[in-house]
Amino acid sequence: MHQYRRWLSALWAVTALALFCPAAFADDEEARSEAAAHLLQAELALQGSEYLEAVQEYRKAAQISESVDVARQATRIGYSFGFNEEALLAAKRWLELDEESDEALLYVAQLQLRLGDQRKARRNLKKLIQRGDEGADNRLLSLVQVLSQEDPEDADKVMRWLAKPYKDSAHAQYATAVMAMQAGDTDYAEERALRAMELDPDWTKAKLLYARTMLIAGRQDEAIEYTARLIGDDPDPDPDARMELALMMMTAGRDDDALSQINQILLEQPSHADALRMMAIINFRLENLDAAWADFQDLLASGRFTMDALYYLARIADIREEHERAARLYSQVRSGPNAVVSQRRASALIAYDLDDPQKALQQLEDFGSASPSHAIDIVLARAQLFASLERYDEALENYDRYLMYRSDDESALLGRAELLLRMDRLDDAVAQYRAAAERWPDSAMSLNALGYTLADRTDEYKEAEKLIRKALEYDPDSPAIIDSLGWVLFKRGEYEAALLELERAYEKLDDHEVAAHIVEVLVALERPDEALEVLEDAETRHTDSELLQDVRNRLFPDPD
Repeated sequence: MHQYRRWLSALWAVTALALFCPAAFADDEEARSEAAAHLLQAELALQGSEYLEAVQEYRKAAQISESVDVARQATRIGYSFGFNEEALLAAKRWLELDEESDEALLYVAQLQLRLGDQRKARRNLKKLIQRGDEGADNRLLSLVQVLSQEDPEDADKVMRWLAKPYKDSAHAQYATAVMAMQAGDTDYAEERALRAMELDPDWTKAKLLYARTMLIAGRQDEAIEYTARLIGDDPDPDPDARMELALMMMTAGRDDDALSQINQILLEQPSHADALRMMAIINFRLENLDAAWADFQDLLASGRFTMDALYYLARIADIREEHERAARLYSQVRSGPNAVVSQRRASALIAYDLDDPQKALQQLEDFGSASPSHAIDIVLARAQLFASLERYDEALENYDRYLMYRSDDESALLGRAELLLRMDRLDDAVAQYRAAAERWPDSAMSLNALGYTLADRTDEYKEAEKLIRKALEYDPDSPAIIDSLGWVLFKRGEYEAALLELERAYEKLDDHEVAAHIVEVLVALERPDEALEVLEDAETRHTDSELLQDVRNRLFPDPD
């Protein structure tokens, strides 16, 4: 909440000037008072973690105020929380107040694309790239980073449309290749990369992109050989080329060769942070934990990639079962792609290994308050932590809050249904699973969740099998779904067929639940010795499994 207060203090500072400046509303006292009221309500909503209400109040203030600063802040906050419709309204107001603002125009275009209005997004991005003095194709290239945050297929379509007027620009061809590659169209990406190389034969980045398209297309050896030749033919090779070669070697599982390339870079440039980071990651992958720890400490000292360094140091401490140190390090990962997973893991360690559930919950709450872009994700994290602590009512409350903001999150809806099962609300859980399967009829995850629940908790075996077999059509190699099929066959009395499917699942996934199912089937087949062997073997790897303990108590009770 301290971060919010800093925002609000800054906002009030700029807003006070705008709201109470006579020019702002032409002496409209009522408008000034109304805007101020919305800003106050926004602060109160944030303090109560009512994120959508806060964003709406900011947007309302922006629509009334003539202040660019208020509209800018409303846009940024709405965008940070992921309320795209509200953010777009605020961004349009910002652009209305400041027509020359590139930032406002970019927000409008990006939010339009995110909300599915590709035509308007293209039009506004076209306006953006035609502004400025550095050349439209250069501005087009700069959009790659922005569009990479959006749906890959939508971004690819937009980039192809934007690049059409610049057929003879290497930068435009490069940008198009990057977006096509991210969308999975490696053939087109390779074609555009080759065109960029043709237009600018000395541009190393285009050549490296061409190599990357080969790598992603599955031509690993060819990509590695091409990049190695680029380096070998250059008397003064670009360190970026060696970095790219090292990445390719890592992708191909040639970590030792990748490490050799990184060592060469560091020999020539000892302070090369990107190389140091990659060397640390390679050592971590190779389980050279002492070396990786030293490397990540050096990276942390360099001041570069701080969040990455903290994350991997936390993971090393976690592997070593240094729980307090791991929790402390995870807690410091407060931005970047690993922030939420780190905070989740920190809270789990604090709750269970350090035996302080309340501190764990506070850890999540504090992080969510200080990080608006992750605040709603943390509502879900709190729901899951409450559920693991068997505080089911509080878990359900947080699930409902999260789904109010993110109603399209399939996995969260399924998580809520699982919670209802744990609360012995079977009918409600099945209704939730059915709603998910109807909403996502092509989702193997939802179909399997409903099918397994019907097989495990009801006698609707025929419907359950139909759902599970349909799920397998969408994801035929999923061990979880294969396990579900085995379980419903067991429930239907088809023991031999069930055992075949369950053993197939177990080969793919060493899971205590699959093992428990196999034990149940073997006992039903009157093969208790084999069942006990499977159970004992599973218990050695899943020592804390309550499910395996329940199976043992039921099927192999202690004679004493």
